[in-house]
Amino acid sequence: MKAKNALILAVLFVAAVGLMALTYFGIGQNKKLSYHDIKKGLDLSGGVYIAYDAYSSEADNKEKKEYTPTGEEMETALAIIRRRLDDKGWTEAEVSKEGTRRIRVEIPGVDDAETAINELGQTAQLSFCDESLAVLVEGKNVENAAAGVDQNGNYVVSLKFNEEGKKQFAEATQKNIGKSIFILMDNTLLSAPTVNEAITNGNAQISGSFTSESAQNLASLIKSGSLPFALDVVSSNTVGATLGVNSLRTSAVGGVVGVGLVLIFMLIFYRMLGFVADWALAIYFGIEMFILSFFNITLTLPGVAGVILTVGMAVDANVIIFERIKEELRQGKTIKVAVNNGFSRAFPAIFDSNFTTIIAGIVLYWLGTGPIKGFAQTLIIGIVISMFTAIVITRLLLKAVIGIGIKNPKLYCGK
Repeated sequence: MKAKNALILAVLFVAAVGLMALTYFGIGQNKKLSYHDIKKGLDLSGGVYIAYDAYSSEADNKEKKEYTPTGEEMETALAIIRRRLDDKGWTEAEVSKEGTRRIRVEIPGVDDAETAINELGQTAQLSFCDESLAVLVEGKNVENAAAGVDQNGNYVVSLKFNEEGKKQFAEATQKNIGKSIFILMDNTLLSAPTVNEAITNGNAQISGSFTSESAQNLASLIKSGSLPFALDVVSSNTVGATLGVNSLRTSAVGGVVGVGLVLIFMLIFYRMLGFVADWALAIYFGIEMFILSFFNITLTLPGVAGVILTVGMAVDANVIIFERIKEELRQGKTIKVAVNNGFSRAFPAIFDSNFTTIIAGIVLYWLGTGPIKGFAQTLIIGIVISMFTAIVITRLLLKAVIGIGIKNPKLYCGK
C-alpha cells in the first residue's frame, strides 16, 4: 500500500515539475505551449484599436443613428473585415460585434492607426469580370446569394440578379461561353467559374470544390457587395508596444510576488496541509498556462487579473477544506477520517461559490467585449481548473501522504 501511495506522489511530483518546466521553457525553438507562446492582446503587445459604427450609405439617410443593420448584415461586415485583416497579414487581429451596430477591431503589432482605418473601413466592392478583367456586372446588381446543394449533392452558391444585373449577366455569359468569369471582392479573387451556357433568367450557380462552410462564406462575401451600410470611425487609439511590455512586466511581477506570499503563508500556517496545497497550486498553474497556449486564447491585461484572481480562489478552496479538517481533528478524529470528512463538508460551499462565479463569468463573456471577454475567459477557465485541483489533486496528495505513513496530527494543524 505504501508503494502505491509513493508511486502516486512520484507521478504527481513529475506532473508538477513537468508542467512548470513546460510553462517556462516550452517545446522547440518557438517555445510552444509555454507562456512565451500565449497570444497577447492589444494592451500587452501594443497596436491599434478601432471602433466602427454602421450607417446607411444611401444619400437620403441624413441621421446615422436612425439606421440599424440586420444581424445578417453585421455578420457579413465582420466576415469582410476579417478577410481584409488576413489579406494584410494581421492574423492576430480580433474582430467583434458590439451591440447591434458597432464593430470593434484590435490589431496587435501595428502602430499606424490611420492606415489601418483607411484599409479596413472602405465599403466592399464586388465585381464580375471577364478574362481581361473588364467589369461585366457590378456587385450592386446582385439581389441575393445563397449556399445550397445541387442534384448531385455538391455544395454550390446560387445567385439572383436584379433587373439591370439580369440583362448585364445575360450579355456577359453569352459573350464568354467556354471562358471564365472572375468574381472579385476588393480586387481579390473569390471564384472563377467557367460559363457553360448563356444565362438569361437572372439566376446563376457557382459550383466547385465547396464545403458547407466555404459555400456559406462565399455567399456571404458576394452579398456584401450590395450592403446598405458603410462604416464610420467613432473612436481609434494606438497603444505603444513599450506601454504593453511595461504593463505585462508589472502585472507579472505583481502576480509572482502575490502568489509567492500566498505559498509561504499556506506553508507556515497550515504546515503539511499547506505544503500539499502549494504542490496542487503548481499543478493548477501549469494546467492553466497549457490551456491558454494550446487553445490560442488571447491574454489581455484584465485577463492577467483574471488569472491572478483565480489563483486566490484556488487557495481559498483549499483553506475551506483545511479548516474543516482542523475542526474534525479537534473533535478527536483520526487524520484519515478528518481528511475524508473535511472534503465532504467543504464540497458544497466550494461548489456553490465557484458555480455562481462561473455564471457571472459566462454573463460577462456573453455581454462583454474586448478586455471584458478576456477577463471572463481566464476567470471561467481558472475556476474550473481550481475546483479540479482543490477537490481531486489536493485530496489525492493528502491521501497519498497519509498512506506513506505521515500521520502526526500536529503536522496537519491538529492537537
